[in-house]
Amino acid sequence: SSNRPTVDQAAGDWQRLLDLNLRAPARLVSALRSRLADGARVVNVASGAGLRAIPWRGGYSPSKAGLIAQSRALAQPDPGLRVTVLCPGYVQTELVAGLIASGRLDPARAVAKIPLGRLADPDEIACALAFLASTHAAPLAGGLVCMDGGSSVYGGSQTYAPAAGHGRIPADAPLSLTVRGDWPPLPPDSAGDGYPAVLDATVLASAPGQRLAAALQAAQRFTSDGPASLTLLLPDDENLDWEHAGDHAAARMLIASLACEWGPAARRINAVQIAQGTSPEALAPLLRFVAGAQAQYLTGQVLCSR
Repeated sequence: SSNRPTVDQAAGDWQRLLDLNLRAPARLVSALRSRLADGARVVNVASGAGLRAIPWRGGYSPSKAGLIAQSRALAQPDPGLRVTVLCPGYVQTELVAGLIASGRLDPARAVAKIPLGRLADPDEIACALAFLASTHAAPLAGGLVCMDGGSSVYGGSQTYAPAAGHGRIPADAPLSLTVRGDWPPLPPDSAGDGYPAVLDATVLASAPGQRLAAALQAAQRFTSDGPASLTLLLPDDENLDWEHAGDHAAARMLIASLACEWGPAARRINAVQIAQGTSPEALAPLLRFVAGAQAQYLTGQVLCSR
């Protein structure tokens, strides 16, 4: 029913899409709520289409935007549930393979707006779902995770070529992590030849108004010729005054900009914004996930801990 103007879509097709993408998740939570213990995980799968409009797809983008908002709203009145929403980009599923085979999707045009230069493998989305469904994802309750190769933060006019020379690292590769700044070491599990990653906490020590400069300095220290990740720790922006709010937002956009520049080399950059009172121990599993090989399709994102 796609590839027709939205206003010309048949009412039955429109209703079926909304029932599946927007109403079914809400009904499922309502039906199961009495059986869910406090702290139960709810992970709704939306789409990058819920963040950016995709024309000629009827109600698909509106339904996914609604699911994102619905998921985040659900986390507010019901603190007994740990709700997160995952927004994948293009994934090499059977459905996408069928669209490519039928000529309805040009893979080169899809990749052209993805900084990492490739579609996601299904197991990369599975790794994200498994993590979000675990107790380790508790700091992300009410949050949004975009596993899309950086497409959601890209706004340029240039196109990306398919990734070449930088194959995917196996998802179970050990993590070779370097910690910079005042942050306790994460439990090691790696050898020197593991997936190279840097966790940089120096921005946490920067004064308000100096976070953009500190983030840039952290990026300048990060050197890698191939697949690797840089994860910055950002302070909470809850109590920033108006004079410093712009600097903090500029630091967040710097992360997105660098992700778009580094993507073709399979270099990733993300940040985790630390809520006041959050312990390093509670964040350790999240930081390891973001930095490691299981999150190789995650870049340009700022995840907010709660």
